[in-house]
Amino acid sequence: MDKLASLLLVVVLAAVAAGLIAIGWRGRLKRQAGLGQLPEVPERLSPAGVVTEGQYVATTTAGDWLDRVAVHGLGFRGNAEISVHSEGVLFDRKGTAPLFVPAEAVTDCGSANGMAGKFVEKDGLVVLSWMLGEHELDTGFRTRHAADKQPLLEALQELISAAPQADADSGK
Repeated sequence: MDKLASLLLVVVLAAVAAGLIAIGWRGRLKRQAGLGQLPEVPERLSPAGVVTEGQYVATTTAGDWLDRVAVHGLGFRGNAEISVHSEGVLFDRKGTAPLFVPAEAVTDCGSANGMAGKFVEKDGLVVLSWMLGEHELDTGFRTRHAADKQPLLEALQELISAAPQADADSGK
């Protein structure tokens, strides 16, 4: 009888923990409801300068690597392919909708040791900072192969440096 009581206690505690996690996630969704819609993926993109496979880690509020963005499925980790185009950056996430960040929305890029529960070796994550309306966000990506990280960072830097020139040329 003691084993049965212990098993029931563990099941009840697990159910309570799962319920509290669900309540917290629902609250996060409500708080972030005003974040705005994600940019649409253009029908036609120029050829990618860099394409690499890896893991989409998460999108967080800029500068706060623990404040995971829950809306639009941006808080879920998963396998993805990142490609850098002259129009912007495409995260082709497996199992969920792709995330497209227009070139003019990209503000910075760099590397980090971790974010939102994913910690790796020193500077093992590529972090893309971008604007969604009035909100600055950070999106983390871990390349599958370490040799792919530097070319990806260089392509992102090139995109950032080219974006202001494109705005000046168009008269914006």
